Amino acid sequence: MRKTWLMPILLMILVVAGCKSPINNDDVIPPTVDTTTPATWATDVARNRSITATFSEAMDSATITALSFTLSQGVTLVPASVSYVDLVATLVPEMDLSTSTVYTAKVTTAVTDMAGNALETEYAWSFTTGVNLASGPSPVNLGTAGNFVILAKTGISTTGTTAITGDIGVSPAAATYITGFDLIMDASNVFSTSSYVTGSIYAADYTPPTPSNMTTAIGDMEIAYTDAAGRTLPDATELHAGDLSGQTIVPGLYVWGTGVLINNSVTLNGGANDVWIFQIAQDLTVGNGAIVTLSGGAQPKNIFWQVAGQTTLGTTSDFKGIVLCKTLVEVNTGAMVNGRLLAQTAVTLNADAVTEPAM
Repeated sequence: MRKTWLMPILLMILVVAGCKSPINNDDVIPPTVDTTTPATWATDVARNRSITATFSEAMDSATITALSFTLSQGVTLVPASVSYVDLVATLVPEMDLSTSTVYTAKVTTAVTDMAGNALETEYAWSFTTGVNLASGPSPVNLGTAGNFVILAKTGISTTGTTAITGDIGVSPAAATYITGFDLIMDASNVFSTSSYVTGSIYAADYTPPTPSNMTTAIGDMEIAYTDAAGRTLPDATELHAGDLSGQTIVPGLYVWGTGVLINNSVTLNGGANDVWIFQIAQDLTVGNGAIVTLSGGAQPKNIFWQVAGQTTLGTTSDFKGIVLCKTLVEVNTGAMVNGRLLAQTAVTLNADAVTEPAM
């Protein structure tokens, strides 16, 4: 009788033990490779760039190795190192790739997510190198955020006749925070359309799989921002005291502890594979009528403006590049953008033209 007090305690221990498990048995969904760089069948790829694969969820880094993520030319494996950070596996060849050559990257079913789920099938893609090496830092991997020409967390608004080429989306905000577009819901309820958008419109409250896809895209945008903001060994700091008006800038990493101003024009001179990353600790202000001019084959897809403050594009300005903005992106009347506007708050437009860059 003196031991009867032990029974409730033993029962409680058994119940608690039965409720705990070191393995997440609820996750049975296999991961996928969402995006890659270079893209499938990309051509004229720089011979000195890394290869990346962005996954749909957090992966077990121990399974991502030089055996499970490979690059080959025909049957010959390319010696390379492999790493994994924030959903992105990166393969860095030990030497420059050959010119005008087809390479195949491969992620095997040996890679698993944190619950032990493997890829359902091997993922492989091919690309062709060009002749030239690239200058400047490695490009910022946008992940699935690169599927959008405009992406925001709290809202996208427009007044006037705006013309957007590419998909736009908001999350965690609902579709009611996409204003001025006269949205037309598709029969699937997965996306909507607008006469102002040549593409599809997505919001966090649309029918699955849109909510999950939008959460992933926002997460990828934040990862890309952190990547751009965290690059080190700049080619210059406080270049031209932050006033780029009338200047010509070659590829590289540039850092400012203040804001950056473009009052009339700035020229970015470099080749088709060259990269610019601008780390801006405060605001980016592009004046009325100001122009970002590209020369030498430079491409908007390789220009990254990481802005910790607000981005303001002035009336009738002509802007190029990908904006990764911590706060608001304000695009004033008649401005033109060839690039992407990825904002961690909102994007406001007024009779503008925004076009996603050629890939």
